[in-house]
Amino acid sequence: MAELQPAGPVSPTLVDTYRLYIDGQWVEPQDGRYDDICPSTEVAIATAPDASLTQVGDAIAAARRAFDDGPWGSTSPADRVGCLTQLGDALREHADEFFALSQVEWGCIANERVMQIDGAAYMSMRAAQLAANLIDEPISGIGAGTTLLRHEPLGVVSVLTPWNFPHCLNVMKVNNALAAGNTVVLKPSPLTPLAGLALAKLIDEHTDFPPGVVNVVTPSRVEAAKLLTTDPRIDMVSFTGSSVVGCEVMRAAGDTMKRILLECGGKSASIVLDDTDVTDEMLQQLLFDCCSLHAGQACILHSRLLLPESKHDEVVDRLVGLARAVQVGDPTDPAVRMGPLISAAQLQRVQAHVAGAVHDGAKLVTGGGRPAGLDVGFYFEPTILTEVDPDSTIAQEEVFGPVLTVLRYRDDDDAVAIANNSRYGLSGAVWAADVDRAVAVARRIRTGQIAINGCGPGDAPFGGFKLSGFGREGGGMGGLHRYMEPKAIGIPQ
Repeated sequence: MAELQPAGPVSPTLVDTYRLYIDGQWVEPQDGRYDDICPSTEVAIATAPDASLTQVGDAIAAARRAFDDGPWGSTSPADRVGCLTQLGDALREHADEFFALSQVEWGCIANERVMQIDGAAYMSMRAAQLAANLIDEPISGIGAGTTLLRHEPLGVVSVLTPWNFPHCLNVMKVNNALAAGNTVVLKPSPLTPLAGLALAKLIDEHTDFPPGVVNVVTPSRVEAAKLLTTDPRIDMVSFTGSSVVGCEVMRAAGDTMKRILLECGGKSASIVLDDTDVTDEMLQQLLFDCCSLHAGQACILHSRLLLPESKHDEVVDRLVGLARAVQVGDPTDPAVRMGPLISAAQLQRVQAHVAGAVHDGAKLVTGGGRPAGLDVGFYFEPTILTEVDPDSTIAQEEVFGPVLTVLRYRDDDDAVAIANNSRYGLSGAVWAADVDRAVAVARRIRTGQIAINGCGPGDAPFGGFKLSGFGREGGGMGGLHRYMEPKAIGIPQ
């Protein structure tokens, strides 16, 4: 894998010569190439191969053959473990190069490296561990014989990933599909195509996955991408992205009753109860979890902060001071604490949301525009809005930018009602001196995950209620089983 430099132009050996990865071969794109824009410079760092509709179909066919006729569909868990371990080793060895790519392709900063890059190798090792423990399980029940429950791979999985955490999501979803014994067609976002192609290069050069088991295509056109949700040769769609697109994926997959896993948007609430001792450390975590993490471009953000009247003004004033102190800028600068948004379109979207909120009566207490001195790049200040109506657009719609909406509440019941007043239900938090009280409040919130006093769930199933998605990823063997079909076998005594 060619070396990436953390600053300046990316090595053309690594990026400009990338082709599509289909059936273990690098294939020239039939629909030309498109620019991959660096969000911090607004300059193209590379051109990405644009897969045609036919080539996406070729990738699906390769994955189908590799499962039906190749060795992967019937390979032993031990062989899958070996390949996944190779991948984990390679990811660890080449983590510096992936981090350099992340800085220029999607604006990853130094203090996000562990989350965005380094954790990927662990994911492969964890997937290998789970694959090694896939066994048929006898279950008891009514009947004269014994029932054996086994889980079998579904077949071909299309993996559709977003641009905000592309590397770790590419790795996580591909890992789970492969550990379960499936073959894969990966389609990364057109805004971060190199993340997927670099992963394909690692798989091609450093692992023994057979040809066709992993295919990576980077179409820019909707028609070509949509084939990965409609083609009858696909058995499962694993998607992370917006709720709007998630609903389209669900509809498209319905005609052939594909298995689906949807991880979608969020508008999660962080509730500070009135007995909380609000420390500086807590406020720093609040600002990160609610606003500044990857410039607000994370579905798990707690973008609604619920404060009791007794703490509202003090907490807001202190958060404003912290927000104004956040150093925004070039992701290659180790001192920077927040990088750019992904694109000009996303920057315009965030600006429109803030302007609309102010028009609707919200108070802009800090931020709301481009940081001083950053005239190039898709940068936006950490922004805090108060005096927000819980039913207003800014309190209901996912902004996907560094914008924190602060809402007042009267008592615990009112806080729960406001938190649940959402079409989403992905994450959230409760802060309190009385942990039992915090847990009681958390139990009443309709969401997939929730943290108490900054302690988030560990290796637990991840996913959401309502428009935040369908199904769960991760969480040990249960996450692997999402990529498999259960089969019960009755055996006479």
